[in-house]
Amino acid sequence: YPQCGTIEIYYDISSGIQTKRHPNPGNIFHGTSRHAYLPDNREGNEVLALLQRAFDQKLIFTVGTSTTSGLENAVTWNDIHHKTNTHGGPQNYGYPDPDYLKRVKDELKAKGIE
Repeated sequence: YPQCGTIEIYYDISSGIQTKRHPNPGNIFHGTSRHAYLPDNREGNEVLALLQRAFDQKLIFTVGTSTTSGLENAVTWNDIHHKTNTHGGPQNYGYPDPDYLKRVKDELKAKGIE
């Protein structure tokens, strides 16, 4: 999206103790910090609002085993894809990826966010 700016999203989830809503209540979970990017245009701002609703409903992250580090009881993505790079294409979780905004809206819709 070279014709517009970039929205930067910062997630910072502290470590803590799992509650009854987590897979292992009473155990520690390992927090995470993540950055994500959206185009600063009409559709990007629409997706930002949807992601905010999903985050508020605790749908963006879950506690499980990290596929990248293998760490158990870690905060991980919860099937709502984010672009964590501004370049490199889909294989590097970046742009250009012309279908990304439609796909993420479909993923959000599947979780009841539209």
